[in-house]
Amino acid sequence: MSKSAFKSYIKGLTKKQLEEQIEDLYDRFKEVKTFYDFAFNPKEDKRMDEAKAKITKEYFPTNGRRPKKRRSVAQKYVRHFMQLGMDPYLVIDLILFHVEVAQTYDAEMPIRSEAFHKAMFKSTEQALKLCAENGCFPEFSDRFEAIANHAGRYSWINARLFYALIGE
Repeated sequence: MSKSAFKSYIKGLTKKQLEEQIEDLYDRFKEVKTFYDFAFNPKEDKRMDEAKAKITKEYFPTNGRRPKKRRSVAQKYVRHFMQLGMDPYLVIDLILFHVEVAQTYDAEMPIRSEAFHKAMFKSTEQALKLCAENGCFPEFSDRFEAIANHAGRYSWINARLFYALIGE
């Protein structure tokens, strides 16, 4: 169904019919429920704390297991928060938090995987792009610089790219 066909369908419904359809969507689809839960009670701080705890656990598990170090866990939260329309500053903060936690782990247990370094660069690049779109680079410039310096200090394969990315 095209958007224009959908709009004309919606306009043809009575208020009562529209309310019933929205209630039905809320009951049937988890995504709709999640959207409305966020829209009326965002609890952004709670959601951020939960996401940061999960990301930290990827690198520093509390149960003594081996760290999994999956970028996908952080990316899942980033995509979800962007889909909900969360404040871009918080999304950028989460992306940079993930890179910083990964670098903290790298400082303790050096990771020589090119794929890991590439993934961290991609995340940093994503955060920088969001900063450019929202005009907030000055607020995060120190963190970007620290990330690039870590890449250089620990001889990451793509350290030059980090410096080029932030303009140093």
